[in-house]
Amino acid sequence: MVLSAEPIIYGLIFVGVLALVEGLYLTVFGKSISLNSRVNRRLDMLEKGADREQVLEQLRKEMSQHLNARGIPLYSILADKAQKANIAFSPKALIMIMGLLSVLAFLGLTVGTSASLPARLLVSVGMGVGAVFVWVSNKAKKRLSLVEEQLPEAVELMVRSLRVGHPFSSAVSIVAKEVPDPLGTEFGMIADEAAYGRDVSESLKDLAERMDMQDLRFLAVAVTIQQQSGGNLAEILEGLAKVIRARFKLFRRVKAITAESKWSGMFLSAFPVIAIVVINILKPDYYDDVIDTPVFIPAAIAVGVFLVMNVVFMKIMVNIKV
Repeated sequence: MVLSAEPIIYGLIFVGVLALVEGLYLTVFGKSISLNSRVNRRLDMLEKGADREQVLEQLRKEMSQHLNARGIPLYSILADKAQKANIAFSPKALIMIMGLLSVLAFLGLTVGTSASLPARLLVSVGMGVGAVFVWVSNKAKKRLSLVEEQLPEAVELMVRSLRVGHPFSSAVSIVAKEVPDPLGTEFGMIADEAAYGRDVSESLKDLAERMDMQDLRFLAVAVTIQQQSGGNLAEILEGLAKVIRARFKLFRRVKAITAESKWSGMFLSAFPVIAIVVINILKPDYYDDVIDTPVFIPAAIAVGVFLVMNVVFMKIMVNIKV
């Protein structure tokens, strides 16, 4: 039995390309850009001697650059996720990184495999673009999850600050100092904008729209209503914190209940691909008898279409809305 190592080489090259993206990101922007950093990035930039206005300008530029680049062909697919992930790389830098990773993947495929030139070109471009897309998607998912988890604690911290007599702008500043990233930097930007004269409720609305998060919209609406009609903001935010925490618990409960179905869907979607890879490793000549027949290519295309349809329908079935 002859074993083919090419499928394993493809997987290792893709994992290496994916790790290289994260390595470049941390090298360029430092460890404070990581979402699990104890000191949020805004405070880290201020501690290094940067001016408050310069830090705000830099963070706002990073915040809006991906939305402004939606007109770039094909980049619009990535722009929304890059915006939610707040990727510090500019759109041009991301496109250059895709090209660089594609070149590195092509070199790896050239050294490690015997695939034809067109196949290597196609696969290397797919790896370069796919690695960046997977990396950005994971960053966006992790960042949104952390914001959802940090928001109830941030609102409760504002409630405690208001009850001891601090104004709302000071409560926002306290959250910016005490809460780690990603929410700490976001509230720090709101505090800086308020210091330069912008209305806090407008900043909260912009944050809610950028993150596309319902709980943040609730917070923005609560602050806006209090500013217009008055009332005890501490009590309003305390009730809001309870609602947000209850929603978060409900989402976690639904996630736990549907975990088995989601893993079943992932397994059923991945099993055909894994089976093909294993067949090619254990018996590389398995399809030699039929590969030259006229129906092989149409059959392979049909199988690929059915696999894609299976992934789509499985995702729809396990994506439960609350």
